[in-house]
Amino acid sequence: MAKRLEKQFKVLAPGGQATPAPPLGPALGAAGINPGQFVQQFNERTKDLNGKVVGCVIRVYHDRSFDFQIKSSPASVLIKEAAGVEKGSGTPNSEKVGHIKLEQVRAIAQEKLSDLNAANVEAAMKTIEGTARSMGITVEEA
Repeated sequence: MAKRLEKQFKVLAPGGQATPAPPLGPALGAAGINPGQFVQQFNERTKDLNGKVVGCVIRVYHDRSFDFQIKSSPASVLIKEAAGVEKGSGTPNSEKVGHIKLEQVRAIAQEKLSDLNAANVEAAMKTIEGTARSMGITVEEA
C-alpha cells in the first residue's frame, strides 16, 4: 500500500553545508521532520555541490517519514555567479549591474533544462535571458 502524502514543500539550502539552524530547521520541524536527520541525508547527497544553493522538494508522509528530491540551483543564482555580481538591480530597466555572454546563457539553460518548462535548449535560453533582463543583467551576443 502506498504511503499517504501529508505535506509537500520546497526549500533552498547550500549543498553539502546545510545546518538545522534557522531558516531550515524551523521549517522542517513545523512539518514534523527531524531536522538533524534531514540535514545529514541532504548534506550526504549534495556534498559535491559544496555551498552552491540548491532547491529541494520535500514530501512528508502520514507516518512522519519523508523523502526529498534535489533540484538544480535557481536561475538567478546561476546568472549572478556567471555575471560575477553580488545581487541584481533594484531598477533593472534603467540600472544595469552586469552582463553575461550567450555561451554562458546556453550553459545555464542546459543545466536547468530538466527543471524548466521548455521543449528544447533554445526555449530554455529565452527563459534564462528574460530572468537575466529582469535582474538588470544584459546578454551579449559574442
